[in-house]
Amino acid sequence: MFQTFDDLSDPSCGAPHAALLRAELSRRGLDGFLIPRADAHQSEYVPPHDCRLQWLTGFTGSAGVAAILGDDAAIFVDGRYTIQVRDQVDLEIFPARHLIEEPVTGWLEQRLQPGQKLAIDAMLHTVREVRRLREICEQAGAELVTLDDNPIDGIWEDRPEPPIGQVSLYPVDLAGKPALDKIAQIQSALADKKADACVLTQPDSIAWLFNIRGSDVSHTPLPLSFATVPVDGKPSLYIDGRKLSNSARDALTDLTELAEPEDFKKGLSALGAAGASVMIDPGLAGIGIAEAITRTGGTLVEAQDPVLLPKAVKNDVELNGAREAHVRDAVAFVNFLCWFDAEVPKGALDEISVTEKLEEFRSETGVLKDVSFDTISGAGPNGAICHYRVSRASNLKIPLGKPFLIDSGAQYLDGTTDITRTLAVGETSAAMKKHFTLVLKGHIAISSARFPRGTTGAQLDTLARIALWNAGLDYDHGTGHGVGAYLSVHEGPQRIAKTGTVPLQPGMILSNEPGYYPAGDYGIRLENLEVVTEASDISGGERPMLGFETLTLVPMDLRLVDLSLLTQAERDWLNRYHDKVREKISPLLGEKECEWLVRATKSV
Repeated sequence: MFQTFDDLSDPSCGAPHAALLRAELSRRGLDGFLIPRADAHQSEYVPPHDCRLQWLTGFTGSAGVAAILGDDAAIFVDGRYTIQVRDQVDLEIFPARHLIEEPVTGWLEQRLQPGQKLAIDAMLHTVREVRRLREICEQAGAELVTLDDNPIDGIWEDRPEPPIGQVSLYPVDLAGKPALDKIAQIQSALADKKADACVLTQPDSIAWLFNIRGSDVSHTPLPLSFATVPVDGKPSLYIDGRKLSNSARDALTDLTELAEPEDFKKGLSALGAAGASVMIDPGLAGIGIAEAITRTGGTLVEAQDPVLLPKAVKNDVELNGAREAHVRDAVAFVNFLCWFDAEVPKGALDEISVTEKLEEFRSETGVLKDVSFDTISGAGPNGAICHYRVSRASNLKIPLGKPFLIDSGAQYLDGTTDITRTLAVGETSAAMKKHFTLVLKGHIAISSARFPRGTTGAQLDTLARIALWNAGLDYDHGTGHGVGAYLSVHEGPQRIAKTGTVPLQPGMILSNEPGYYPAGDYGIRLENLEVVTEASDISGGERPMLGFETLTLVPMDLRLVDLSLLTQAERDWLNRYHDKVREKISPLLGEKECEWLVRATKSV
């Protein structure tokens, strides 16, 4: 199994660990400290070595921050985790706040006193974040102290070792472009910005640029590292040499100067001492990186990580790989659905057994490298927890009469997949069918959308919500995230969300996943992956349009559809989609599974 079911959270740790941290802060003459769920790469994917927020509070979600002062503390999470945080954290020690509605900056504004010193780890907070924190401290008459080390690290007795996962070379016949060409592309972007060099902090940017993959974090083939790219000459890659085989070292030596991670700050200081103008992404680079450059005389050019857009716009080789990966994954998922329908009425299935079986079907492809994230296998009330992770302690039997939500994905060398289906289990109520159909209408609206160049994900996001809004309902997560090419299942900068300000371009892969989650009852989410394409001409239209090609090829559960709520155009979409699924997948199935698929994709 690539996924484990250990209970990683311990709410009882909050009181003793908060006491230890307060004592350490007092010893250092500090009055407060911020603890984000982040590492020095500002990555969503954090190895156990850097899970400081979890150590302090017990919270295991992928986004959040805790603030601790001498006599007060709080944890801040977004709408995806408002249920989870109540289960994982001692709220007497760390009261929970909504990260968006009551941000940590507002909390600090009300509590910081003149003369106090608020500390942060300089590598864990971005340049943009620190500007706002400094404003807050100045307004309160307090001081923001940037630390070169983290106070938690010295009091975390059983802290895991840093990961040293092996690096592999990613072949050009899958990447579609040699690393030297990618480096030249980035250097051209630097010249346009009149920058002497750029700093790359995102492991997936570095993996894409050098055509390498790694194994430092669960489920995502990332080599944790830093890099600097000069406008001319070889880049520098700061990576633990223990991760490199002789062949990987030889190949990388042709592309880059290799150095150890502990030399990274020295390299930044050398750029500064040379008077270099260095591009950094203020939303991704820690303030410690900026300070290392400017302290020795360098200047900063603030701009988006120059790798993000080239990485997001997949080339033809990457897109063909994604299509092949999704056909393969669909066969495994349809085999799973056929098995599920046969077994679930017996009453023995639970969240873990279903998760294990789905991974087994994917493993039978013979080419599964990993799952792309911990499967969200949500029965009943657990389905209402958007980013639920099943453990042996939380594992529920799958009850009859409620929808079952399963959100999962796979990592194959030629592509990364991510799919959510909500499944009928026994007879479901009219209200459940209504909610499912409203979510389906939003999903169809995104998939069917035609839009001009320059359209952002924020502009499309409303399409997924309008049917729910008309019923007085909504959901608290974005409608879609970018997806990498055998890389991160959550990739920026493209997204379909209220915060999706980047124009969508042909070649970008995004998820399409509206949902609805009545707390404590059940969850509904429907997710396909879509690639932005040039759309066919619209009769009478004046502008060329973009649209989506659906990559995911797995049926929607028709037993949960209230057909009276669908327009004829929506029924036509559903029938066309199911025709495509049947055409692509049926020839690759066994007889029993093929018969199941024919029934599951009948015309409506």
